[in-house]
Amino acid sequence: MERLEWNKLFFLDSIINYDVTEHVGHVIHILCMEGSMSFFLQDVRYNIVAGDYVILTNMSLTSNFSESKDYHAIIMGISEPFVTSMAMRNNYGVIGHLSLLQNPVMKLSPHDFQKCSRDMERLRERLADEAHLFREEMLSHLLMAHILDLYDIHAHGQASYQISEYTARFLRQFIELLYSGEYIRHRDLSYYASRLCITPHYLSEICKKACGKPATYWIERFTLHEIANLLCQKELSLTEIANRMHFSSVSYFSRYVQKRIGVYPTEYRNNIAKK
Repeated sequence: MERLEWNKLFFLDSIINYDVTEHVGHVIHILCMEGSMSFFLQDVRYNIVAGDYVILTNMSLTSNFSESKDYHAIIMGISEPFVTSMAMRNNYGVIGHLSLLQNPVMKLSPHDFQKCSRDMERLRERLADEAHLFREEMLSHLLMAHILDLYDIHAHGQASYQISEYTARFLRQFIELLYSGEYIRHRDLSYYASRLCITPHYLSEICKKACGKPATYWIERFTLHEIANLLCQKELSLTEIANRMHFSSVSYFSRYVQKRIGVYPTEYRNNIAKK
């Protein structure tokens, strides 16, 4: 698989043979140029066609990629910390980021399709310019511009999710707690409400108003995201993972994963190895 690469960005020729364990901590962006593709994200099947933009925040939660014979796409990997830092810089970044965690597919208008394809082709072209004396700064700004274009595209289709600055402040603080790793030790809603000096009910209402899901959904989502990443690391035993995630026992950890993903950790790890 030919690859152009920088520590915050890389491009792929195909997603079919993508090694999930090689780039843990990267978000995959796919712009479908021609044909069609399908895949599963956890237990939901998605079908994309030309003009669709897909953002996959955790490739270990995806499976069964299938491409049509005429399928062609631009596939780009971006470091998760870079994406997260962008999301936290403005109110809509948080809302848009959470919304795309629920539904990873955006349907682009012809104008937006051209905008995104130009952005991505420009990034790929400049990524190859290794002699540029300010390559990292140049690429960072181009990447930032593309992410802001994505926010703009997404925001125009999500007018119902506009929230006040007051509400956005609590939402941002809640998500910052999750991104700082608090879910590793704390998965109880009351803990986060206490940290924000609001009631658990109000915290859930803020999340529902912003993105249609209660706060517990996001605590669980971040927890499963981290578990999936740890299960990709084959050198870690289930006991080590359970301890890292502060589960009281391996059996409780296994039941937690089975209830929410549908398979036990060992089976999930075996499925990853087959991808």
